[in-house]
Amino acid sequence: MHRFDVAIIGGGIVGLATGLQLVQRRPETKVCVLEKEAEVAAHQTGNNSGVIHSGLYYKPASAKARTCVEGARRMVEFCKAHGIAHEICGKIVVATCDAELPALAELLRRGQANGVPGITDIGPERIHEIEPHASGIKGLWVPATGIVDYVAVSRKYAELIAKAGGTVLTGTRVTAIRPTTDGEQVLSTTGDEVRAKLVINCGGLHSDRIARLGGAKPDARIVPFRGEYYKLMPAQKHLVKGLIYPVPDPRFPFLGVHFTRMIDGGVECGPNAVLALKREGYTRLSFSLRDSFETLTYPGFWKLALRFWRTGMAEMYRSFSKAAFVRALQKLLPEIRAEHLEEGGAGVRAQALAPDGALVDDFRIVRTEHAIHVLNAPSPAATASLCIGEEIARMAQQG
Repeated sequence: MHRFDVAIIGGGIVGLATGLQLVQRRPETKVCVLEKEAEVAAHQTGNNSGVIHSGLYYKPASAKARTCVEGARRMVEFCKAHGIAHEICGKIVVATCDAELPALAELLRRGQANGVPGITDIGPERIHEIEPHASGIKGLWVPATGIVDYVAVSRKYAELIAKAGGTVLTGTRVTAIRPTTDGEQVLSTTGDEVRAKLVINCGGLHSDRIARLGGAKPDARIVPFRGEYYKLMPAQKHLVKGLIYPVPDPRFPFLGVHFTRMIDGGVECGPNAVLALKREGYTRLSFSLRDSFETLTYPGFWKLALRFWRTGMAEMYRSFSKAAFVRALQKLLPEIRAEHLEEGGAGVRAQALAPDGALVDDFRIVRTEHAIHVLNAPSPAATASLCIGEEIARMAQQG
């Protein structure tokens, strides 16, 4: 049996950032991070596009807006301090038709309200100066956007936790949580039993299930959405200098297919957003009976599906049709052809969905008597991880 003051479930970037903030703020606190996989950052953190987001998209005064701009600044400082590869390459958001101009203007308003540094609206000539192969009638230049390896960041968080006296246990799945009469929580795991005064649930794709293990009743359910990528062939990588994004549909938290230069020099194209039939399902054939049953019997899913079935069908079609995927990319880069693309990876987004079918857009962190549950932490959680971890650490100390 191991005893700790705080046990954090989930070794993704948010769980590790929380652990790091706890051990740095109060070194006497005994902290452990429990990760079920053999390595940290194995799921959402390790399968995203590696973007340091600027804070452009988020509703002013939301938790995302509050944490992203400052989180990006701190992420860059952290990478500089620890020699982690990163680059502030900037991005353009491109409107390709008049119908997208109101949404582009709203993005500019939000970005300015959120304090995004250096954001400016640009015309076709400036678009071509920044990205010579891009096409658009108007755009936004966002110079503060960058790229980084979030797995490397997460591993450094874990290393610093251990150096400060904390513990990171991999290969340790939590299977049950039960309270004791003396106020501790007992976590049954695939390894040794763990006792802690406070449990922090950073379980990502399984955060709602972990909350229920601890006796909480989350007001939303995780519905997984898979994002699939192509990559530019090496001979075409020169077509993209930095990041090229479309104007997103304001009804959804997804940004649409885009071009992202990676920190290793490659260029990803995508992602789309399709329902995943497995919470950790990274291929089109991935399937879990339990995960599918929970999604397909959830009233919130069907309310969402009935409201946006056309969009969902279009995303599914693009998942199976490379030609449709290419046509979406050509709106931004007309030169792109199917032969320029090779299969890339995929990520799965843990999207919290309310019973009324509403996509939970902002971060959602809930405190109960002996636990803190991070019930929704999608993008830009990696960018904002140090700020999110600090907020959770502050909540933990207040308890």
